[in-house]
Amino acid sequence: MLKKVRYEEFVKYFSAHNPNAETELHFSTPFELLVAVILSAQCTDKRINMVTPALFERFPDAESLAAASADEVFSYIKSVSYPNNKAKHLVGMAKMLMTDFGGVVPSDIKELQKLPGVGRKTANVIASVIYNVPAMAVDTHVFRVADRIGLTSNAKTPLAAEKQLVKYLPKDTLAIAHHWLILHGRYFCLARNPKCDVCPITYFCRYFERIRGIGKK
Repeated sequence: MLKKVRYEEFVKYFSAHNPNAETELHFSTPFELLVAVILSAQCTDKRINMVTPALFERFPDAESLAAASADEVFSYIKSVSYPNNKAKHLVGMAKMLMTDFGGVVPSDIKELQKLPGVGRKTANVIASVIYNVPAMAVDTHVFRVADRIGLTSNAKTPLAAEKQLVKYLPKDTLAIAHHWLILHGRYFCLARNPKCDVCPITYFCRYFERIRGIGKK
């Protein structure tokens, strides 16, 4: 199957079957989403959603978090992955938000990446979810699923995958396509045991064509 056709089928299917896909992280403000996404690195959304209610109650904004110590923040997030580093990043992020951005989460991807704990993936998530910027955040799910489906080819890094996805996906689908890929990876295209027997998109999936030997063209 030609890559162009694969992309068309991808957009067609998910536009029809998951037109309102969104992050599974719980948040009510841009600041809360930024905190949640920083915490979610190498950790499940489910776990993050368990710890953030108490964290957000104690630190509802950048000002309150900036005044905290890393040790206090750690006490709220100790059950997530790498809590020591993340506690330090969160306090540093909040302080920079206050000193450099007036306590407001910036919309520019380059500006977001200046914040402690914020890499390109996190910046793209914030820009696309909060500000509707046509950005493609590539996490482990997106990287894996895009390659398996056949949307990317020989992409060795998340940035390389991002560039390919941005090149071929319609601009107005970039933000939601990120969620389509994440959710498909979370519930169907699992890392070790993909659920090909119940997957609804095997008819345009390169993995299913090549590895399972079905539908080769």
